[in-house]
This record gives sequence, structure tokens and C-alpha cells, in this order.
Amino acid sequence: MSDALDAIEQIADREERIRAQSQIMAEQIRRNREWSKERAALIRELWDDGDGLSYRQIADRLQIKLSTVQDVFRGYKGSGTTRPKAEETQGGHE
Repeated sequence: MSDALDAIEQIADREERIRAQSQIMAEQIRRNREWSKERAALIRELWDDGDGLSYRQIADRLQIKLSTVQDVFRGYKGSGTTRPKAEETQGGHE
């Protein structure tokens, strides 16, 4: 995969290079949605499984961040900019 991306960066014609890069970025956005759904499903399966792995074990097994596993169970999607602020998640009770 890196070789293919490197080849695009080597395209001499700037406009052609930008068109190719733009196509890849658009396709990656589409695939990210699909891949995120698949990853979330597997995370839930590993947790729900008869032996039920811990969040940390799932993260280690899939080689992803612990916070990514936690985000699946919190229902967070996308970047941190779309997540509720700390005071919103605490229900406003002190």
C-alpha cells in the first residue's frame, strides 16, 4: 500500500497528482465508515463473547488504543470534536 501512495506522490504533473490524491482521500472517507462499523462489531463480539475480554485485552489484541475501545461502548463516533464535553457526560450533578 505504501508503494502505491509513494507512486502517487511521484506523479510529476501537479494537477494530475492532486486529482489522484483527492480521489484517494474521498475513497478513504467512504471506507473509514465501513471499516469503523466492522471494527466496532468485532470489539463488541470480543467483549460479549463467553470469556469476555476486558477493554484493555481487546485493545492489545486488535493493536488499537484503549480509548478507541472505550469510545465504541460510549457510542462516540468520529473525532473528539463531536464528543460531549465532560460536564455534559456527568449529567450536571455534583
